[in-house]
Amino acid sequence: MTEDTALPGPDGVLRCPWALSTADYVAYHDEEWGRPVHGDDALYERLSLEAFQSGLSWITILRRREGFRRAFADFKISAVAEFTDVDAERLLADPGIIRNRAKIAATLANAKVLVDWAPGELDALIWSFAPEAAGRPVPRTHSDVAAITPESTALSKELKKRGLRFVGPTTAYALMQACGLVDDHLRDCVARRA
Repeated sequence: MTEDTALPGPDGVLRCPWALSTADYVAYHDEEWGRPVHGDDALYERLSLEAFQSGLSWITILRRREGFRRAFADFKISAVAEFTDVDAERLLADPGIIRNRAKIAATLANAKVLVDWAPGELDALIWSFAPEAAGRPVPRTHSDVAAITPESTALSKELKKRGLRFVGPTTAYALMQACGLVDDHLRDCVARRA
């Protein structure tokens, strides 16, 4: 066993190595990451958080998640679409979130785009890019897990074409992993679905 393969967690159960540094990560890994997420608001939240994570560690976002939810009206697209410049300034002063002007602006702009979409349209669009699981290699080591795939590149292009911001191919793939479009739990990981 190397640091790149599934490793025993605090309970002796094998998990992806990235999930073992903190109890927060273990819980997120075991209960959320890689499990299917549906619903426009839920996917908007994940898309927004993945954008905020860009350039940072996921634990930084995970530990501020409740702050993000409070700040962004539980990521209800219809509510965030009503945010004003005053709200943007409030967000820039909020210590409970990552106060990055470009990421805040993108989150607000994305809600203003998404509010005009039909109910379920974001969900259907994102899930339409899920690759076939059959024939997809099961990662044995962390090195086997891609950062970008043809599907994430195509999803990124489509989201951008439809007016969404801060949705590059790496962010799109992180979303696909987090929301269960792909199962990138390592072969020996307890959370692997198949």
